[in-house]
Amino acid sequence: MWCKPSGGGRLAVRRGVIPASVFEQLLDAAPDAMLGSDAAGRIVFVNAQAERLFGYRREELIGSLIECLVPDDIRGGHRGLRKRYTGHPVHRAMGDGQPLRARRKDGTVFPAEISLSGLQTDAGLFVSAAVRDISDRLEAEAERARLRQEADRARLQDQLQRTQRIESLGQLAGGVAHDFNNLLAVISNYAAFIGENANERLPAGCDCGEAWAEVHRDTEQILRASRRGGDLTRQMLAFARKEVTRPQVVHLDTVVQSVEEMLRRLIGEHITLRVVHDGGCGPVQADPSHLEQVLMNLAVNGRDAMPSGGVLTIETGAVAVGAECEVQGPPIEPGEYVRLSVSDTGTGMPPDIIDRIFEPFFTTKPTGQGTGLGLAMVYGIITGAGGGVRIESLEGAGTTITVLLPVTDRRPTEVGTRATPTEAPRGAGETVLLVEDEPSLRLVCERMLVTSGYLVLAPADVTAAIRIAEDHPGQIHLLLTDVVMPTMLGTALAEKVTGCRPLTRVLYMSGYAAGVLSSTHGVLDPDIALIEKPFTRAELLNAVRAALTARF
Repeated sequence: MWCKPSGGGRLAVRRGVIPASVFEQLLDAAPDAMLGSDAAGRIVFVNAQAERLFGYRREELIGSLIECLVPDDIRGGHRGLRKRYTGHPVHRAMGDGQPLRARRKDGTVFPAEISLSGLQTDAGLFVSAAVRDISDRLEAEAERARLRQEADRARLQDQLQRTQRIESLGQLAGGVAHDFNNLLAVISNYAAFIGENANERLPAGCDCGEAWAEVHRDTEQILRASRRGGDLTRQMLAFARKEVTRPQVVHLDTVVQSVEEMLRRLIGEHITLRVVHDGGCGPVQADPSHLEQVLMNLAVNGRDAMPSGGVLTIETGAVAVGAECEVQGPPIEPGEYVRLSVSDTGTGMPPDIIDRIFEPFFTTKPTGQGTGLGLAMVYGIITGAGGGVRIESLEGAGTTITVLLPVTDRRPTEVGTRATPTEAPRGAGETVLLVEDEPSLRLVCERMLVTSGYLVLAPADVTAAIRIAEDHPGQIHLLLTDVVMPTMLGTALAEKVTGCRPLTRVLYMSGYAAGVLSSTHGVLDPDIALIEKPFTRAELLNAVRAALTARF
């Protein structure tokens, strides 16, 4: 708060007068470059820091217009700004607004922060300015921004590579699923035939019970291995998001409650199960059986991480997801979600394991104790439903896996328990047109249907099937067709058959039908009847009977 001296080498201050030399010493000790100017913009004071910053001697600046320190390209505009400021002087703090630019004597320009203060004195308006070169700070900020961008780019690149690797494995899984499921269907059903024949052909009073018992044990081992192979294929397809789903609108809390008792038996008595429902969860659209598989797989992984016992916590709640939410794999859309968290107090995982935990066939368990498909299946099911998965883990402190599913505005449907078909309803002479490109599986299906009371037409290829549909003199009650065939898809065949026989029902069978029978996200059209390979005789006969009796 000082002004140009009116004489006598002293600076007039609002309250009192101090010697100019003392005031100059005070300002020379200031950390910033200090300049003073009058209402006309002439410089009346320069401290030592300003001399060093701008490269001028004090006597060169005193009496000069302040615009000599402004870059040439903005000098004209600065005059207008200075005039407006002197008309209404207000305090401007250092760092307010955007960085400005200043000019040195040698013509170089640098970014600057400037504070301004106006003071009315007996000699008129006096404006003081503190100027700070912020080049180093801006360079440091730019370097930090560059490093952040590089880190973000590296993180996104790593995420992209993981996603591409998972997608490639998914394509591989989908590619082998069709043929693999055909083979499993053949193996399992021929094993069942062996068991049935053993019972039928056992002579009365024959003392060979142990030998036939061994046959039964052998066939049961084949069937058990076939079922396990089918489970593995379904897990691969779920991971690859290639599995056809039958979604319902359900409350996640209801799904958790429906399997809670089974989970308690699954994890064992040495582990305490805690279930916490935060409430306020909206409905989600997903296949209830898939959600049950997600819960069981997460519970099993938590159990295996606590061999000496611990606490497994399942928690549900509502959460609002923003654009910054990070999940494994593809990003999810912002919005309202339902959260399912499964936490254990087990061994935890290091970062390098976390990065690979959802890859198929990757497992940290000993050989023979895990396939590495459980969490891969969780990933596939949840991302296929439009959700995401997050993992938090610390070695020695446990793991939390959080599943996020988007809330739907549709009304929930009641979740029922689907019974496993055990009875095999017989036919009443209905005619079935069977179309399957795999000869061995075609023979299996024909045998199961014929021995169950159906008349079966089993052409060798699609062309012959169309000819039969056009020329067969009797009624064809059902078309049982594979979906993926080399010359024509099952859907196209069904159109041709029903085009000439509108009353013929259609039942599809496939081990890999996603993208053919399903709409977006692998959702099966509710009007389509499908039996998934590999299937048992009872499952096939139940599906045939359901297709024949369904309403159009």
